[in-house]
Amino acid sequence: MAVFTPVSAEEAAALTLRLDAGSLLSLEGVVAGIENTNYFVTTDQGAWVLTLFERLQPAQLPFYLGLMQHLARRGLPVPEPRADADGQLLHSVAGKPAALVNRFPGQHLLAPDLHHCAQLGAVLARMHLAVADFPLRQTNLRGLAWWLTIAPQLQPHLTQAQRQLLASELSFQQQVAASPSYAALPRGAVHADLFRDNVLFDGLPGHEKLTACFDFYFAGTDRFAYDLAVCLNDWCLGAEGSSLDEARAQALVQAYERERPLLGAEVRLLPALLRAAALRFWLSRLGDQHLPRDAALLSPKNPGHFERILRARIATPWHPPVG
Repeated sequence: MAVFTPVSAEEAAALTLRLDAGSLLSLEGVVAGIENTNYFVTTDQGAWVLTLFERLQPAQLPFYLGLMQHLARRGLPVPEPRADADGQLLHSVAGKPAALVNRFPGQHLLAPDLHHCAQLGAVLARMHLAVADFPLRQTNLRGLAWWLTIAPQLQPHLTQAQRQLLASELSFQQQVAASPSYAALPRGAVHADLFRDNVLFDGLPGHEKLTACFDFYFAGTDRFAYDLAVCLNDWCLGAEGSSLDEARAQALVQAYERERPLLGAEVRLLPALLRAAALRFWLSRLGDQHLPRDAALLSPKNPGHFERILRARIATPWHPPVG
């Protein structure tokens, strides 16, 4: 999240009234994030999040908004886009495509414990099961094709060691993607960015309950095991920040498997998918650092973090517990 496009109180008030979401009480720009413009909106009927889409095209947005609506109506803790009188989920604010979704209570837990990881694993599996009848399909826009496109643009900004790492890993991931076992992996609509700062927990310390998974605007049709790998690389890091903490990783995967057991091929390819997930976020953070956009409030994240994770996944492959 970030603020690229200013929104006036008058523009926000007009939207909330048109969507029958109440009269505007406050409007606050959200600092965190780097892709879209976001505001916290409070009305006399509740709390909302207003998102203005800065990069995504209007033709792409029905997938994201439809996925959120689908999951919310299946009972998942996911914000539901607010529809207008004609049932449309996509709106226009300040000349940009926009959506208004309900805001959940809770806060981020940047140091998750075993029971937080277990809750995340269970909800992730339930989301993967729930999309079985979701009819829309859309390529993961931050998948292999994008990696191959952005890599040459980043080359001038990399050290020799980084260029070697990038070339080697891209070659490896192309081989994985071309394999029959990868092609056969179960797939569907996935979040693809379910980091700790995209999940909320609420409750007394030590007894928090997962209340929301949000920011689905990197979602796409991809392998479910890749989505799991993205979560493991963020939720289950060891104390030094790159290896996987065995206890939390096991808690997450075991809770996932209680809802949706992994296939043997998913287990075997998970080490490669952990590398793929690390590569994806290394590249995106390099892009945010070296190919930035202007924003009123913008906080790019350190790409070195995922470079270290990628090197750790290559050096020490992690296999989930069996049985």
